[in-house]
This record gives sequence, structure tokens and C-alpha cells, in this order.
Amino acid sequence: MRVGIFTDSYLPYTSGVVRSIQTFNEELTKLGHDVYIFAPNYKNCSEDSKIFRFASIPSPTNRDFTVALPFSLKLRPTIKQLNLDLIHVHSPFLLGRLGARYARKINVPLVFTYHTLYEHYVHYMPFTKSGSKDIAQIAQSFSKDLAQKVSRDFCNLCDLVIVPTGVVADYLQEIGVKTVLKKVPTGIKTAEYKKGEQEWLRKEYKISPDDKILIFVGRLGQEKNIPFMLESFRVVKNRVNNVVLLIVGGGPEEAELKKIAVDLDLEDSIVFTGTLSPQDVINCYAGSNIFVFSSLSETQGIVITEAKAAGLPVVAIRANGAAEMVEDGVDGYLTTPSTEEFAERIISLLNNDEHRSRMGKNAERNAAALDSVNCTTMLLNCYHGLKEAK
Repeated sequence: MRVGIFTDSYLPYTSGVVRSIQTFNEELTKLGHDVYIFAPNYKNCSEDSKIFRFASIPSPTNRDFTVALPFSLKLRPTIKQLNLDLIHVHSPFLLGRLGARYARKINVPLVFTYHTLYEHYVHYMPFTKSGSKDIAQIAQSFSKDLAQKVSRDFCNLCDLVIVPTGVVADYLQEIGVKTVLKKVPTGIKTAEYKKGEQEWLRKEYKISPDDKILIFVGRLGQEKNIPFMLESFRVVKNRVNNVVLLIVGGGPEEAELKKIAVDLDLEDSIVFTGTLSPQDVINCYAGSNIFVFSSLSETQGIVITEAKAAGLPVVAIRANGAAEMVEDGVDGYLTTPSTEEFAERIISLLNNDEHRSRMGKNAERNAAALDSVNCTTMLLNCYHGLKEAK
């Protein structure tokens, strides 16, 4: 099968969307399918004959992200030459809309993966950052309504919408999406998360062997709700002495989060690693004891699956896709957005090694269902069904 992927973000930029595209691309290619990616250009991009890059400009609200200019004189002849069987888009915006247009032009099925609850990301829009609080609130409210309308209308243009969790399917149906929805989570290569070097983390960051380590992995953005996690960690520290919080990742909120850590008198107990290589992230999981996750905006939360594959129990807020990634009381805990409850669940695991170990083993076992091979099989079944129907 020959598949065209249109996306508004791709390597070298890193995000959950990029991870999903990259993982499925690798697995589909292994199975002998041809995948062609249409994506923005970035500085120092490596050339690849199967990646078509559009001229792009830096985003005004996220300098690591570039915005593609959705036109190119080379696109039409390229699409014609590739003889695609299907187009799969990963955004309802610039390149996603361009991909949708070409799917109709060449009369092939159009698939859309709904990765992002866009209404949770309106703070990145420049006009929601007005100096006037009232104007900013009005702008954000308008933006959320607009985000829902864009999502609904674009989904209804497609032949199939892929959702990573059932929670997202329910949300789309609630806002008026009529297109067929199929649940296909983003998988991970679970075997890789069993190969971490346990001692690397403590050596690299000089963490005492007596300390238990809580780990968060993700982009340091406003939507991740990390100040909540820092407040919860202060409650933990007041009751448990030998514990460290490891925050793995970079992002626009990093400086502000470090300031909050100082204000909470936690700077000596929190390690900010910045962006790490994939192998070093795996080493961080291997050297940690509990995965903590406070985001309210996830459609899935790939990092939760990674942590579980590494044998870590999870404490997360019961919200959107994250609520489906943790089996409460079995491989972790789901809580309300209460710092006291969140901290209490962490403390219960810190104080009971046997219980923590049992949950970790359950987590590792449950993560196997989301291995990338299994998830790619689900995706291929969707593709073949559409192709036969067409």
C-alpha cells in the first residue's frame, strides 16, 4: 500500500503527534508498505526521498515549531507520480487541509487522526495573550468554540477518523462528528523500555541511592499542568524525606517552573534534565520508582505507556485520554485534580515497596497490549477496509 501522510509537525520537532507518525511509519515500512510524508521544513533537516518538505516560517508563539506555507509548484506532479492508495492527515489545519484537498482530487480515501484536544491549546494563539485580562478571557472562550467547530467540520469531511482512546471518540460524537470513528492507540516498541541502564540516572544527576525517584516525562508547556505536580510534590516532601522529582523534557514553561520550584523551596529536590536523547529517557525510566502525570489535555498520553513498559506504576489525574491509560488500583492510581489526593497516592506507593513492585509488574504486563506491532495491525485493518470500500 502507498500512503501519503500530511502533517503540520514532524522531525526534528518532537511531540506526541510526531512520535505517533514516526512509529507507525517505521512499522508500516517494515511490513513492505510505502509511506510518503508531507511536512514543514526545519533548520538542519536531513534529506529523505520519502519526505516532501514545504517552505516554512517560525511560529510566533513557539520558536521550536515551524509553520508550513501550504503550497508548492512541485506538489501536484509529486502526488501524481506517487500513485497513492490513501491519504492520512494529522491536523485539521494547513497541511491537513491540503492533504484533504488532494485526497478528493485523486479520489482516494481520506483518514484523519484526531491527536489533540485543540481547545486546550488556545493559549498558544497570540490574540489570547492580550494585556487585558477580560479581553484575553473573551478571546480564549471564542477560540475554544472555534476549535470545536474546526474539529467537527474537518472530521465530517473525512472517510474515517482515528482516535487514540474511547474518551476522545465520545468527545467527538458529543460535538457533532458523524464520520465513522475507529480506536487505534499509538503504540510503542515495548521491548526497548526494558533495556534501560538503571544506574545511569543516579550517576548522571548525583542522586543518592537512598532517595526514591518520581519521574515526569513530557513537553514543559502550560497544557501539561505541571505547577499542580510541583504543589503536590511539596505535600509529599513534607511527609517523606528521601524523595526526588525528576522532570524530563524542555519547553516554553521551563524557566517559570524552575522559579516555582524555588518559591516552594523545592529546588534541591527537583531535577530538570532538559531535552534528552531517546536512550537517556529510557535510562531515566529504568532508574525511577513512580511515574507522575498531571496533564488534563491528553488524548492518550504515550509517555504513560512508556513508563508502564519500563515497569513503573503511574499516578495520574483522571482526565481525558490519560484516564484510559491507567487501570486504577491495578497498575497505578487515578485521582481528582486535588493536590492532597494526588500526593496521598504517591506517598502510599513510596511507603510500601511490595505494593509498588506489584503495581509495576502489572503495568509492564498491561503495556504489552500497546506494542507498536499490535497497533499497526489495527491501523492496517482500517486502511484495507477503506481501500476495499472505495
